Amino acid sequence: MTLRDYLHTVASTYDRTAGTGAPAAKLLRSAPTVFEPYIPASYIIKGSAGNGAGAFCPRVSFFDPDETTTATRGMYLVYLFSEDLKTVSLSLNQGVTELRETFGAREADKRLRGEAAAIRDALPSNMAGGLNDVIDLGGRPGLPRAYEAGNILAHVYGIDSLPTEQALKADLRRMIQLYQDALVLREDLRRTTRELITTIKPKVTGDQDPLLYFAPKSDTEYVQKLTARELKKSRKHETLVKRYGAFLADAGFTAGTNVHPRDLVARRDGDEWLIEAKVVRRGNVSHAVREAIGQLATYAFLLYPEDSQPRRMALFTEAIGDVYVRLLGRQGIASVWPTEDGWAGSPEAVNAGLAQKEA
Repeated sequence: MTLRDYLHTVASTYDRTAGTGAPAAKLLRSAPTVFEPYIPASYIIKGSAGNGAGAFCPRVSFFDPDETTTATRGMYLVYLFSEDLKTVSLSLNQGVTELRETFGAREADKRLRGEAAAIRDALPSNMAGGLNDVIDLGGRPGLPRAYEAGNILAHVYGIDSLPTEQALKADLRRMIQLYQDALVLREDLRRTTRELITTIKPKVTGDQDPLLYFAPKSDTEYVQKLTARELKKSRKHETLVKRYGAFLADAGFTAGTNVHPRDLVARRDGDEWLIEAKVVRRGNVSHAVREAIGQLATYAFLLYPEDSQPRRMALFTEAIGDVYVRLLGRQGIASVWPTEDGWAGSPEAVNAGLAQKEA
């Protein structure tokens, strides 16, 4: 199903009184299968027709899991259908529940509007051009009004005049990039103008390496420390590994995603692949590639016998470019990343069945 067909079908068939078993409600819950090709592999996708009682404004939400996994807090991207189902807004929005529980509904909405305005004003004009700073979902008290207050910027579409499929995809890509930029900008504002940013700061769950500054006297000492350590992976990392592990299983590999300290191992046709997954943060491909090379070399050397070395592959959250594909290939490392069509990769990865097409 195309994005255009999906949005139109939800709007034209949704009935909040029909219950969670109605076709439109089921279609909303199936959102991951429709949107996964167009969303970073590390993101979480949730479609909702409400909990219990039908929602006045059904939605499909996209979460950067290092920021939030729920629409009740943090910043997220969301398709919001208006109460009359005549429009749908692709909105960069903010969770309201945490603020309402702390300040009450009226003050929470005021703070959401203030924070949204602060972020909009700080964005370069070329990033906000053509986007709406106001969305109209019907103005109903409760969540619809909170969504209106939380909107930072949005594309607003008339259901009867939806743009082309190519335009919808381009808008979604643009809003994902805006989401990533706004997260960074919000934290800059939090540090410099504290009174403007009042939402609760998300917990940071990035990689924390207890082997930092550790200088082992022997291979055995290193392996013991490596195996015993607790390396906290970000939710983006965990989501990437889980999704790719599912692809490997479908492709006929015996895949293990719980093989601490390795991210993934995959076996097929007599080959064992050692796979290191890396989140590309803020477009810093160089850093992710260097980390992948170092960790793959270390794990292969210390965790496998010299006469039984695994083949090596690096998995990334986004395309890394031809130069880095060739660099990794020269090190004997295949590379894979998600695309709208599935999983793309280097020639070595494609030939091994680890990806569906070449870079």
